[in-house]
Amino acid sequence: MRRPLGVLAGLVSVAALCAPITAAEAATASQAACRVTVTKPRLSGNALKIVSSAARRGCFSPSLVRVRILRAVPGKDPVIKSGATRNGRVSLTVDCRPGTYYATATDYRGRPVKSRAVRLTCDPGSATPTPTPTSSPSGSPTATPTSRPTTSTSPTTGPTTGPTTGPTTGPTGGAVGTAEENEVVRLVNAERAKAGCGALTHNAQLRAAAFGHSADMAKQNYFDHDSKDGRSFMDRVRAAGFTGGSAWAENIAKGQTSPASVMQSWMNSSGHRANILNCRYNLIGVGVARSPQGTVYWTQDFAAR
Repeated sequence: MRRPLGVLAGLVSVAALCAPITAAEAATASQAACRVTVTKPRLSGNALKIVSSAARRGCFSPSLVRVRILRAVPGKDPVIKSGATRNGRVSLTVDCRPGTYYATATDYRGRPVKSRAVRLTCDPGSATPTPTPTSSPSGSPTATPTSRPTTSTSPTTGPTTGPTTGPTTGPTGGAVGTAEENEVVRLVNAERAKAGCGALTHNAQLRAAAFGHSADMAKQNYFDHDSKDGRSFMDRVRAAGFTGGSAWAENIAKGQTSPASVMQSWMNSSGHRANILNCRYNLIGVGVARSPQGTVYWTQDFAAR
């Protein structure tokens, strides 16, 4: 591999002034310039494929380079696809499923690297991915962004204010949202006004998707953007009757007992805050439900249309 002239000149001057280096020293010198890089997963042109690549540069000794695309989930993140090469560069392509992804690479000589995680919607009309974090309190409510979509079902009745024998359900009739849900919308719009963003409208379809997911998590005792039946948050949004749109995102939370406390958790998390203060969105749906044990589940679905 060719070296820049400045580096070559430097090596020559060192060799002329110093004793010859040993084979071990030479190996150390070459390894210092050797590095492995990996690109973050991204959507291909038609937004139906996820691509990532890894490369090994500045290395004199050959080595196998392996790259993996992983999907971020609660617990151990699954490897979606893996590939390897001895030719210095390898690319992977995999079918897109909405979620948060990252890539890792290693040359098996102690040079592991990891890309930044990115949320991909897989929507053909979306030029760039939108983030979809969640929030999960430990002790006092705190938000920890994670990575996947959520589920939705249709609401039926009004919520209770304390522990119930089943998950809280939503209102009937033409009203959009319960008092708690509309208070979250109010607090969201207050934060957006401070940031110079327009107010969000509480959309009935997005609210149905958000409430459905909160109720499902409360009923089945899980906390994830993906439903237990495998649906993503976009699957739930579409199933609730929401059509069109150019960008979407979702925040979820568990355990906070009031609109003010859940908003504080979300605003204290960079990923959730970015969704709330994204001026591109103009619609929101908020859903709140309680488990039989009284645990409160919160979902926000955002859209631009």
